[in-house]
Amino acid sequence: MDLMAEVRPGANRYISGDGILQELPLYINKFKNIAVITGVRSYEVFCEYYGKKIDYPTFVYDGSASDEDGQRLANEIKHADAIIAIGGGRLLDTAKLTAEILGSELIIIPTLISNCAPYTPITVVYTQKNHAFKRIGVSSKAIYVTLVDWKLLLKTPKDYFVAGIGDTLAKWYECEAITRHLKDSEKKACVKLGIAAAKEIFNILLTNSGEALNALEKGKVTPAFGQTADTIIALAGCVGGFAEKYGRISGAHAVHNALSLIQETHEILHGTKVAYGILVQLAYTGDFAEIKTLIPRFKELGLAVKLADLGIIADDNRLPSVAEFAAKSEESFVYIDSEVTADKVLKAIEQLEVLND
Repeated sequence: MDLMAEVRPGANRYISGDGILQELPLYINKFKNIAVITGVRSYEVFCEYYGKKIDYPTFVYDGSASDEDGQRLANEIKHADAIIAIGGGRLLDTAKLTAEILGSELIIIPTLISNCAPYTPITVVYTQKNHAFKRIGVSSKAIYVTLVDWKLLLKTPKDYFVAGIGDTLAKWYECEAITRHLKDSEKKACVKLGIAAAKEIFNILLTNSGEALNALEKGKVTPAFGQTADTIIALAGCVGGFAEKYGRISGAHAVHNALSLIQETHEILHGTKVAYGILVQLAYTGDFAEIKTLIPRFKELGLAVKLADLGIIADDNRLPSVAEFAAKSEESFVYIDSEVTADKVLKAIEQLEVLND
């Protein structure tokens, strides 16, 4: 059974809006044994907004999104009908690992707009010791309910929001690169829907991102802010959810994963590295006109366009290792080119540097 090859649209229930967390008791009153998994800062932000703590046993993750921490939390919780996960991407992925071990339902409350982790059953797992990328996991069942309170999400730091935009723009570029050579007759109906979702994501973000960032800075929920939040969280998850393997990660995320080999990038946000990976992927596929169109847009948003934006010098002697990692047979670059090589990836990185001179 290959869960990655199945149609997995997303959360069982998805509710978003201004102030919807006031209805939280209605979504959890059927459960008798509830545990909360959160982070220190995430829980502070939530409680400040919600007005009180949730009166259930509360457990703090270690920040790693690792198999080891997921298991530790499961050992400490022992049993729960439901887990309430409050926080950002790594916290939510950790809670997915724990819920999978315990067989618990999962109630997700994101405190950041930064990726589709609150919606998708996909989990990005890292090593516990050095936070390097380890694997992609998938939960056996959907999230029970995802509660996206736009007003709470106004607390998102700007750099996280920008990174979320970068990560979500990759949905179109990765999906398009995987499917560009498919004939229409080779695309199942659900795959077509996933591709259409990826394109609509692209359109929504390019139209609304600037206004949404202004709304964030002003601390005011607007239609553009709400649309952008739901696009980054929910629509992004629909791409791979419907398009199966044709809508999953590919070149941009392979570059992101490979960059985890360089210690200096560990403090760079996921979406920022993925946005850089989009440009490397486009250089790899020879789409230089598209790169020239995107670079000014990325700079305007504050996304990475060159190695220096990631704290890496252009002649860093670790780049060949990065390229080799991205080109591994078990990495996602193979979805674009089954004959991908480290030399080709390294050349794409070098070509992107030249374009930015």
